[in-house]
Amino acid sequence: MFDGKNILITGGTGSFGTRFIEKVLQKYKPARVIVYSRDEFKHYTLSQKIQHPSLRFFVGDVRDLSRLELAMKGVDYVVHAAAMKHVPISEYNPMECIKTNIDGADNVVRAAIDNGISKVIALSTDKASNPINLYGATKLASDKVFIASNNLSGENGTKFAVVRYGNVVGSRGSVIPFFRELVAKGTDHLPITDERMTRFWITLDQGVDFVISCFEMMDGGELFVPKIPSMRVTDLARAIAPDLPHKIVGIRPGEKIHEVMITEDDARVTVELDDRYVIEPSLAWWSYKGHRDIGKPMPEDFRYSSEINTQWMTTKELTDILDRDSF
Repeated sequence: MFDGKNILITGGTGSFGTRFIEKVLQKYKPARVIVYSRDEFKHYTLSQKIQHPSLRFFVGDVRDLSRLELAMKGVDYVVHAAAMKHVPISEYNPMECIKTNIDGADNVVRAAIDNGISKVIALSTDKASNPINLYGATKLASDKVFIASNNLSGENGTKFAVVRYGNVVGSRGSVIPFFRELVAKGTDHLPITDERMTRFWITLDQGVDFVISCFEMMDGGELFVPKIPSMRVTDLARAIAPDLPHKIVGIRPGEKIHEVMITEDDARVTVELDDRYVIEPSLAWWSYKGHRDIGKPMPEDFRYSSEINTQWMTTKELTDILDRDSF
């Protein structure tokens, strides 16, 4: 679907953006892939890693509406991956998180509609469901902005959808690189915030493939949730360092013991497909067809939470992923 098309990805120099660009250039023949990011050094690093005639490097911040509008000229598809994501840092710098995650989302929407973009997918997080920290709250607000924007773009205008998933194996700033760095430095233990803690896990490749598939099937207004495994943080630590003891250090500010991707309140508008759930818009004034003809409506007491998930990742499965992929 991307052959001959122009694609822009905000936050394109990050872990997801880098893998998305690699996959798109391998599988398709796009006219342009525009990397939109505010960090010029990361632009340089990525330009050395991936050299392709279709790549364009556009320095800019999602807080800057005029820069976004210029970057999106002639673009067909947009992936919005830029965000302020670090939970404790967001708690300490709330307005900066709001400016990037909420105001930035609004700017992406405005620029996309003004430029007649065909489809936009915004990346969300499990922390946006029943949020208890500012990062999750701003991403929930961002999700609402993108879904509601289908009402603004008109019947034949830009279509907006959201993808929500859990922790990405090996992404920058996540617990796996942190644990690996401690092991490399010769630590005598691994710090565990709470031994009960569980998380949803997805690989970068799975995340990229899921986003691409959502572009193909989206009608505009969906919040797509992949069916992915959970894992206990203690099991993750054993996969990385089987012989190291654990030290309980306490939950960080704004952290949950378990994560939820679909709450009971969303269950009534959720449809199950073979490999994903679709949270459909509750207020759709645009021409929304939906997916109930190919999916199964969920019962009202349904809840998709990491501690009651039916899929679990084993230490061997995680070890195989870590051995296969480089981060």
